[in-house]
Amino acid sequence: MFPMIEDLRRVAPELVLCSVGTLLMLLEPFLPLSRRRQISTVLAVVGAVVALAATMYPLRNAGTAFGGLLAIDGVSVFFHLLVGAVALLVILASGEYLTRENLAAGEFYALVFFATAGMGVMASAQELMTAFIGLEMSSISSYILASYRRRALKSNESAMKYFLLGSFATAFFLYGIAMVYGATGTTFLQNMSTGAQNLVLLRLGFAMIFIGLAFKVAAAPFQIWTPDVYEGAPTPVTALFSAGPKAAAFAVLLRIFGTVTTVHEFWFWALWISAALTMFVGNLGALAQSNVKRMLAYSSIAHAGYVLVAFAASNRIGLAAVLYYLLAYALVKVGAFTVVSHLGGEGERRIEINDYAGLGQRQPATAAVLTLYLLSLLGMPITAGFLGKFYIFKAALDSRLIVLAILMAVNSVIGAYYYLRVIVVMYMREPQESVAAVRLPLTVGLVLVITAAGTIYLGLFPNQIMDFVSQAGLLQR
Repeated sequence: MFPMIEDLRRVAPELVLCSVGTLLMLLEPFLPLSRRRQISTVLAVVGAVVALAATMYPLRNAGTAFGGLLAIDGVSVFFHLLVGAVALLVILASGEYLTRENLAAGEFYALVFFATAGMGVMASAQELMTAFIGLEMSSISSYILASYRRRALKSNESAMKYFLLGSFATAFFLYGIAMVYGATGTTFLQNMSTGAQNLVLLRLGFAMIFIGLAFKVAAAPFQIWTPDVYEGAPTPVTALFSAGPKAAAFAVLLRIFGTVTTVHEFWFWALWISAALTMFVGNLGALAQSNVKRMLAYSSIAHAGYVLVAFAASNRIGLAAVLYYLLAYALVKVGAFTVVSHLGGEGERRIEINDYAGLGQRQPATAAVLTLYLLSLLGMPITAGFLGKFYIFKAALDSRLIVLAILMAVNSVIGAYYYLRVIVVMYMREPQESVAAVRLPLTVGLVLVITAAGTIYLGLFPNQIMDFVSQAGLLQR
């Protein structure tokens, strides 16, 4: 039976993303070779903008779709806008990179669209098998993107590690779904709070699901893949990985938290221990890094730990803080990796911290925006990162998680060292050799302006975002 028109309208962003991705793959062989990359980039940008605009219909017409498999609400729309914006920024930032590395543009953009569509399905999933389908849509595209620099051994190595460990994580997630179904007789989240026939099986099932999602968000002890994959993948892909799949996996966690009333009881200590481990593993690992991509990878692990603190708090402000923090984090990480991609040069040869020596003199504007991103990750006032951490601190203290709040404060201090180290190198050290300034392409400059402006705006005027996420139906706890 053909789906109802209302259902199709509520999944309009996914339909646009998949349609444009398919069109790009089919159209690319017929485009003139001399203009193939430019035409593909224009089509991809237009497609990403249309997909973002298509989110307006679900925003104004909340409800369920496809027999309750998908729930279109405030949280779903928020994550659609978030991952859609990340995809658009990555597409804008990657055009020059693809030209420099002589990589096919149409396939790259198509894979970004398919991965983003999977993230959107995960954000709306009200049923576990639907979440699994979204997870696989995102993961399969991500595995290919990780190895997109086919001639680079590190890229192939990162894809192999990502694929193997991702397959194990998928198996945990799927086996957890089977156990939960065996305990409750349903895979619909709203039906799981009542009628559990086997509480032990239900707990074990949710433990398996948590392991699968913990891999996606790079939470300890399942974070081991992150530094190698982030380093080996093309830098625009690393920007996508750092924000998109992580946000989608947190969206699934958030939906489980908001729908299954007993899950916090099952997960509390797992969240508490994982949050503490993740913060320390991320920050201590970053201290030892000389490679900027690996440092930012360990930083991503640490920030996943901060978000898990808000989940452990599991109160209204904590769940709202998750949304705010993920938005602030996505802006900063996409911006930071865009700078790394821009400065890396052909073959990504200049990605050591020492390669940034004297950047404040050679390219003051680029150094300034990178400094802003690092200060936001550190949590300095007037940046989005400061208020993100503040809201999580408040949520932890309101729930009397004093020890976890103290551990978060300690880790923020540890993080200051490696963030400030990069700033010191940029402004207080002379370059080891004469390095010419790299021309800033228009699209890359646009991405940096958007992300930098968003970082400052959220730091100065957070009320609109916090009001929106606080009013989302899923957060009415």
